[in-house]
Amino acid sequence: MKIDRALVGATGIVMLFSLVCFFAVDYNHTTDLSYATYFVSFAVWTFSAYTVCALIRSVHGVINLKILTCYLAGVCVAQCLLALLIDSIPLFEIFVNSYIDQGQDFLVEVSRLYGIGASLDNAGVRFSLVLIMLAGVLSKEQTLRTDRSTIIMLLIAFFSIVIVGNMISRTTSTGAGLALLLFTWNTGISRMVVRPDFLRFHVIFWMMLIVAVLITTYFYQSNKIFHEQIRFAFEGFFNWIETGEWRTGSTDKLSENMWIWPTDMKTWIIGTGLYENWIYGTDIGYCRFILYCGLSGFSLFALFFIYNAVVFAGKYRQYWDMFFLFFVMTFVVWIKVSTDIFLIYALLYGMDMFKSDKTLNHQYEDRLLYC
Repeated sequence: MKIDRALVGATGIVMLFSLVCFFAVDYNHTTDLSYATYFVSFAVWTFSAYTVCALIRSVHGVINLKILTCYLAGVCVAQCLLALLIDSIPLFEIFVNSYIDQGQDFLVEVSRLYGIGASLDNAGVRFSLVLIMLAGVLSKEQTLRTDRSTIIMLLIAFFSIVIVGNMISRTTSTGAGLALLLFTWNTGISRMVVRPDFLRFHVIFWMMLIVAVLITTYFYQSNKIFHEQIRFAFEGFFNWIETGEWRTGSTDKLSENMWIWPTDMKTWIIGTGLYENWIYGTDIGYCRFILYCGLSGFSLFALFFIYNAVVFAGKYRQYWDMFFLFFVMTFVVWIKVSTDIFLIYALLYGMDMFKSDKTLNHQYEDRLLYC
């Protein structure tokens, strides 16, 4: 197995970050190893991603960004469908909850949709990344845009994730906004230009957007449960229309009592070594990371994601703007929650291990038009 030099660099940063977190725990005499063991999570994601990429390659003969994006979109749509089934069919909900423990008691208590291993902000971050990837491949890969059925299937996935994904987690709206920004930039709409090679895409996109709005409006008016879920998913939009102010319950909570910062220099530098059990009463990633391992640890953690974005922007120059939005997503999501996006980079590192294999049939890869 050939291990890319870039992955070695990423591993080095992760090990340094874990060591700093361990030092923070040891120095502060705590036993909270939440991020001191981040190298274990890193290894699990990396090896799991390699396995996934190996399976995809065994089916298609190759693995590339187009195929990977299609699989990820399929998984996200499946999670959205599962969430709707769990919410609307009590027997199916009992069946799932009998075999899978994912903290669903809390999710039921706060009336939140959930799939299987997909709920709250973790699901929203993953949906956001896939929306950005869908925007990337549809706007960059002309081979995908030459087939009407492929465009329709990918746009169905896009709109399904935007609507149902927001019902599961409103963090999805961040990815939807960034994906639409990528669409407008790459298709020329932002410069008031309609490029000939995007004409078919524009026609299908706007027709499907109208259909999605009509279907959503129908169920919003006719189904009470769907009505409530849509109001939750797009709470900011409804508040803006009804009161003239864009706000949600989440943003109110964040601004009122969740910005909690260190109160002494030692904590700013090395943290307190405490993270678990919502000990400081905040979900905000910046606050939780700095309170746990100080600016010393947080700087390395931020550097890790800057490094990954730069590495893949260099490897896939055609997609540099997509990886720039991954970089933006990293730092935006920490305003709300302390989760990260390494899972997507893990899949890209796994894909690169196979792409560097000289036995790949490049002619087959060039002819592969569909996902």
